[in-house]
Amino acid sequence: MPLDLLDAGVHAWIQVPAGPGRANAGVVVDADGITLIDTLFVASQWQPFAQAVEALDAPIKRVVLTSSNAEYTGGTAQFRFSAIYGRAQTSAHLDQPIEPEILRRLYPELASEIDDEFTTRPVSHTVGAAVQLTPAITVVPMAGQQAENLVAVVPGAAIVFAGAMCSFGVTPLAHQGDPAGWADALDALLELAPIVVPGHGPIGGEEEVRELQGYLRACVEAEGDPSRIPSGPWDAWAGRENDAINVERAALLARGEDAIPRALLDRLDH
Repeated sequence: MPLDLLDAGVHAWIQVPAGPGRANAGVVVDADGITLIDTLFVASQWQPFAQAVEALDAPIKRVVLTSSNAEYTGGTAQFRFSAIYGRAQTSAHLDQPIEPEILRRLYPELASEIDDEFTTRPVSHTVGAAVQLTPAITVVPMAGQQAENLVAVVPGAAIVFAGAMCSFGVTPLAHQGDPAGWADALDALLELAPIVVPGHGPIGGEEEVRELQGYLRACVEAEGDPSRIPSGPWDAWAGRENDAINVERAALLARGEDAIPRALLDRLDH
C-alpha cells in the first residue's frame, strides 16, 4: 500500500478495507524532517507504513498522537527516536501498563498479532493549547472521542488530519468520550480545513463529517436504546456492534454518570 500524496510534502496512509482496528495515519515533510500523525496498531500495519516513510529519505522528527487508543499508538515503539506529542490524557494513558488480553478481546480479528510484549512509547511533549508545531503544521486540542484529543492542521494544503476525531464509513467507538460533545466539536473541526483525513475510512469533507455528526446525535437521542437509532448513512458502516456502547455511554453521561458502558465490559468478558 503506497502513501497517498495529497499536496507537496503531505501524505496520507489510508487502510483498505476500513474497519475497527484499522486506523489511518498522516505524514508531513518539513525542511527539518518528517512529522507522523498517528502510528497505526499492529506490526502488519506499521511495518509497511514505516518502510514507505523511510523511502522519503528524511529523518522522522515528530509523532503527533490524536488519541491514546492502541489503534493510533501501537506503532510508536517503531519510531523510537522521534518526539511524541499528545494531550495530557494520552500521556497518562500511555504511562499505564498495557493489558494485551483486553486489546485481543476488543479487536478479535487482530488478536493473533497482539502478543504479551505489546508496548507503546510514552508522550514526550504534552500539548495543552493550539500551537504552531512546524512551519507546515498547527496542532489543535479538541474533545470528542476522548476528553482530550489532538488534530493536526496543514493550512497550506487545506487539510486537517483529524485522526480519532473522525470516522468515515466506520462506526466510531465512544466509550471514553462524550457523543453529544463530540458531535458539537465537529462544527469547530470543519472550520479548520475543508479536506479531512479521518482516523478510519476514506478522505472526506463536510458531507462525511455531517454524517458522523448525525450518527453521534442519533446515539444521544436514542436515550439508551440502540434500536432507536434511525436509518441513515450509517446503515452501511462497518462496526455497528459499537452502537450499544455509544448509546449507553451517551445515556450514562446524560444522567451525570461518567462510567464505562456495561456493553463494553460485556464484550471484554467474552
